Amino acid sequence: MNVPDFRSITVEELARRVRSRELTAEAVTDASLERIERGNPVINAFVAVDADNARTQARSVDERLDAGDGIGPLAGVPIGVKDLEDAAGFRTVRGSMHLRDVAPAEYDSTEVARLRSAGCVIIGKTNTPEAGWVGDTYNPVFGATLNPWNLDRSPGGSSGGTAAAIASGMIPLGTGSDGGGSIRIPSALTGMSGMKVSQGRVPSGPAPMGAADLSTRGPMARRIRDVALALDMIVGPAPGDLRSLDIPARSWRAALDRPEPPKRVLWVPTIEGFGPDEEIGSVCRAAVDVIADTGVEVVESGPILSDTVGPFAMLFFGGMVPAYRPLFGTPAWDDITPGLATILGISRDRVTIDAVEEARVTAQALSIRLAEVMDGYDAILSPTVAGQTPVSMQEGTVNGEQTRSWESYTYPFNVTRRPAATTCAGFTADGMPVGLQVVGHQLADLRVLEITAFVEDLLGLDPVAPDVG
Repeated sequence: MNVPDFRSITVEELARRVRSRELTAEAVTDASLERIERGNPVINAFVAVDADNARTQARSVDERLDAGDGIGPLAGVPIGVKDLEDAAGFRTVRGSMHLRDVAPAEYDSTEVARLRSAGCVIIGKTNTPEAGWVGDTYNPVFGATLNPWNLDRSPGGSSGGTAAAIASGMIPLGTGSDGGGSIRIPSALTGMSGMKVSQGRVPSGPAPMGAADLSTRGPMARRIRDVALALDMIVGPAPGDLRSLDIPARSWRAALDRPEPPKRVLWVPTIEGFGPDEEIGSVCRAAVDVIADTGVEVVESGPILSDTVGPFAMLFFGGMVPAYRPLFGTPAWDDITPGLATILGISRDRVTIDAVEEARVTAQALSIRLAEVMDGYDAILSPTVAGQTPVSMQEGTVNGEQTRSWESYTYPFNVTRRPAATTCAGFTADGMPVGLQVVGHQLADLRVLEITAFVEDLLGLDPVAPDVG
C-alpha cells in the first residue's frame, strides 16, 4: 500500500483516506516507523519509539473501522509526544539526567488522551531541551536534535524534536508546548505554521505544567488548518487544569474554510527596541507588503512593550525551581544542563512570594498596555524570531553576531497571555525558513488562526524540507 510522503499530504486528507479505507492505519504506521528508522539516526528527533505497541494501536483502529465503528477525525494518524508530557507506557524524562530511569507513565496527559480518542496512534516521545528551558533542542541524556533544512543548524526549541520529526516527514502531527516561544520558534525555523493558543484552551493536566501559568500545550503540524483540526479535538475544560476554558462555540477548522482577512494590522518589526537581523526583517517586511497589496491596511509601529524579560524570567524559571530544589547541593546537580543550572541557581535565591507577585502585577500592566496598543487592529505582525537560525547548541545571530536576544520576540506574548501563531514568510539567502508572527487580542484564538490561514494561503509557500533519509 503506497502511503504518501507526510510532507506532501495534509493530516486531514491522510485521516480521510484511512477512514475511507483507501489506506490502513497499520500501513500508515509502518510507513512512519520506517521513516523514523531511516531518518532518526540523522535528525535525532525521537528519543523513544514503541513499534510493537504502535502497530497494535493501528490494528485496533483498522478493526474498528472495518466493523463500522465510529473513529475520530484523526483516525490512524501517527503522532510523536514531546517529552515534557506523559504518554502511557513511555518515560517522561524531560531531557533530565536525574529522570532518565523514571518509571513509565501509567496514564496519558489530557492532550494525548484526547488525541488518542480522536484516532491517533502514539508512536513515541520527541526530544526537548532539559525542562524546555531554551529555544534550542539538546540535553545531556539524548543529545541534540538537528534541523532537516540544514543539519548544521538547530530546529529551535523547546519543541524542536516534534518540529524536526514533522518537517522531515517522520510523522505528520505531534505535540508541543509553548512557555516562551517553544511552539512558534521551532515551527518558524523548520518552515511550519504553529500556534500558541491562549492559556487554558488545551488543558495541561493532570500533572502540573510548571513554569507558572506562562505555558500552554498544543498540537504541531506543517500547515495551520491541520493545527486547527487537531485543536478541535483537544480544547475544552478538564479538572486537572484550573485554568481550562469552555469548548469554543464553533469548529476552528471549519472556520478556516473561508478565513476572514484582516482589515487593519499593526506591523511591528521590533517588539521592545531590539531590532531584527536585517535579512530576517527584510523577508518579513516583503511578506507584509504582499499582505498590504490585497487591501489590508498596514500601520507600522516602533517598540510596543518594554521590560518583559524580568517577569518572564521570574515566572518561567522561577516556576522550575520547586522541581529542582531537591537536587541543590547533591551530586545530581552536576548533571543539569550547564546553562540551566546557572539560571536555576540565580532563580533559587530570587524566588520569593513578593517577587512572584511583583512579576504577576507587572505582567498585568503589560497586558493592559498591549490591549491599548492593539485597539483598532485585528492583529500584530512581527518577525517570529529576531535572528538567524542558530548552529546547534549555540546562539542565533543578528547581523552576524551571536546573541541570546535572537529569540526575544516570542516570550512577550507569553507574559501578556496573548494567542500567537507563526507561518513561513520566505527564506534567507542560505535557504533557511523565516517565520512571520501573528499576535491576537486576548482570547481571540480563532481570529489568529483565521489571519494565519489567510497569510499562509496568500504567500503560498508550502515549504518542504530536504529528504534526510
